Amino acid sequence: MGTGLRNLAGGAVVAAALVAAACTGGGAPAPSSPAPAPPSTRATGPEAGTPGWELTHPGPEHAIEGFADHTSVAPGQDVRLFVNTTAVRFTVTAYRMGAYTGSDAKQVWQSAPQPGRKQPQPEVQAPTSTVTAPWQPSLTVPTRDWQPGDYLFRLDGDNGAQQFVPLTVRTPSNAGKIIIVNAVTTWQAYNQWGGYSLYSSPNGSKAARSRAVSFDRPYQAKDMQGAGDFLYFELPLLLFAERAGLPLGYATDVDLHADPHLADGAAAIVTLGHDEYWSTAMRRNTTAARDHGVNLAFLGGNEIYRHIRFQPTALGPDRLEVDFKSFTDDPDHVTDPLEATPEWRSPPFPRPESVLLGDFYHCNPVHADLRAVDDTNWLLTGIVQNGQQLPGLVGNEYERVDLSVPTPRPIEVLFHSPLTCGGRADFADTSYYTTPSGAAVFAAGTQYWICALGPGCEADHDDKNAGKAISDITLRLLRAYAAGPAGRAHPATDNLAALGVPGANPNPVPSVPPDNSTTR
Repeated sequence: MGTGLRNLAGGAVVAAALVAAACTGGGAPAPSSPAPAPPSTRATGPEAGTPGWELTHPGPEHAIEGFADHTSVAPGQDVRLFVNTTAVRFTVTAYRMGAYTGSDAKQVWQSAPQPGRKQPQPEVQAPTSTVTAPWQPSLTVPTRDWQPGDYLFRLDGDNGAQQFVPLTVRTPSNAGKIIIVNAVTTWQAYNQWGGYSLYSSPNGSKAARSRAVSFDRPYQAKDMQGAGDFLYFELPLLLFAERAGLPLGYATDVDLHADPHLADGAAAIVTLGHDEYWSTAMRRNTTAARDHGVNLAFLGGNEIYRHIRFQPTALGPDRLEVDFKSFTDDPDHVTDPLEATPEWRSPPFPRPESVLLGDFYHCNPVHADLRAVDDTNWLLTGIVQNGQQLPGLVGNEYERVDLSVPTPRPIEVLFHSPLTCGGRADFADTSYYTTPSGAAVFAAGTQYWICALGPGCEADHDDKNAGKAISDITLRLLRAYAAGPAGRAHPATDNLAALGVPGANPNPVPSVPPDNSTTR
């Protein structure tokens, strides 16, 4: 929703890298030139990682950059990389990100030196101001024997420049697993490589912004390091969950959209720090999973806000993300009105996120303290006390329970945090509701929740007590989720009336509002 957090994120990405270092269409595929990675070594306990995966010299803009022809692949599926560089030669090193000894990454593959080339300039396609990189493929990377997980390709030019390219190797079956979903649609919405994003244009004009953005281009170097929002909004949770030994599956928003069976038999679906851009199929598939007993956790503060649809590009299906942010401006409002792309909550077919999320997005920017209000709840008991504040962990965007829109009941507010945003007094809510299927749904209601799971969180000034509390709550939540439908053992107890939430009455009739995202 807002762009202010990108400035904080940029600094946090650099800080996280330093902390990690201290702690330890486009033509025929080019032939791959793999050189095997060093043999893996295994320490007592976790597998040994590979120090030095971070970028130490990004170099000038466009000195080296690239993108992949897939946002995710199945294990063993080849992926093509498209690289533009001023270097004469470059290498590509693939790192699996995770809980390794001595590092947050493990090298799994490295190319032989590749010939560098300056690729053609970006193309801007009318009438949607869609930027694409009309490049030829540079090399093909095999992923045989790669474990499912989140990967970063590091591009290293002989000009000294470095950038990342992200890739998810998705889990073939998520039965019994907690699915970690990379929010690639939101990464792409904010990506301004080539001058345009869904927010802005080269001259800063919002009116001239893109109405559709393509995955056929790199992620910007500034703030993203070519890796989208992975390093700041997502990596801390990934490392936390892997270190906890939880059963994890890996996927992207595009997979959640494309595969109605992605969550068959899964324990939970977890979305991360900023997962704002959702298609109809993403909503439909997530709602269906919940109604079959799959737990949900929304660990951000601005989910399911923007309505998008996908279209194909020359490189494959679901690589063009369309969002006019208006009903009447979108040509589909005539031919397929429900697939026109105003915000999900907006007329003429309002379908607010609250029916699935529990919370409802309210405002940004804000920076406030989390305040506990429900210390008898199973997630909080023994960790925090009522009235206890966790400094700085509400922001940059926030949500709250708002009974002026359809909201599941019973719903329990765990943190009810006073703040002022846009000159108006309000509250941010961390909420929890349960459903007849037994599924539990947790919404953090703040984008800073995941930040507190890692070292060096700028939002809470690395407050150790805040970090421990959020870590303990998150671990308790995910362990319960891994055991199955958590609502059966931990049903929600509605406390809205006790908190004075407008419109709340004691002992509400249990209800789960219909999603209606596909109702005609």
